[in-house]
Amino acid sequence: MELRVIIVDDEPLAINVLKNYVEQVKQLQLVQTCSNAIDASSFLQENEVDIIFLDINMPILDGMEFLKSLQIVPMVVITTAHEEYALESFELEAIDYLVKPIPFPRFLKAINRIINLKQGAPKSGASKNEKPSIFVKVDKKKLQKIFIDEIIVVESLKDYVRIKTTSGKYIIHKTLGSFTEELPSDKFLRIHRSYTIAINKVEAIEGNSLEIDGIRYIIGRSYLSEAKSRILND
Repeated sequence: MELRVIIVDDEPLAINVLKNYVEQVKQLQLVQTCSNAIDASSFLQENEVDIIFLDINMPILDGMEFLKSLQIVPMVVITTAHEEYALESFELEAIDYLVKPIPFPRFLKAINRIINLKQGAPKSGASKNEKPSIFVKVDKKKLQKIFIDEIIVVESLKDYVRIKTTSGKYIIHKTLGSFTEELPSDKFLRIHRSYTIAINKVEAIEGNSLEIDGIRYIIGRSYLSEAKSRILND
């Protein structure tokens, strides 16, 4: 999957930051940058685009009015220094709302969401066997693709997490809470301040613990009732 990207922003620094982020994700192809919505509109009339990174406060035509004017709307990610337009942007069906300065992990979360949406509803001719996946940053330059259905357990290591999958283990710089939010809530469950597990990988439950892949994990007292209910009813 390769997603064609256009950046629409009148701030050169913001464009450079987003260009750098896009270049780090091999599934993205930057096809154009525009400093105003008029140029972007002309480009979209003649070119197919999958994702627009769109600023709001721009000369001539602001981002919201530009978005309302589009007849064919790609997936739109709002990028702005202002928080107060979030509700309006989601009413216009923007996929995400990123507040500047945009950290790379937050950018990557938006991209993972888009990739999952694309894979969940493949276009005509696209493979229906594509499995949902996310990309995680495992070192300063490498982005690792992980299939959602291969994740077994995610373990907290303070400011890092260890992701155990059926094909390997990965350590990334992220908290357990923030990474858990990126996973499908119907498939994963926080059972302890130190563990999030894949519900369908649970092999046994005994007292305040469960077993996955032959390893026993303690269920925290505050998580016990929900954990047993979710796992037993899955």
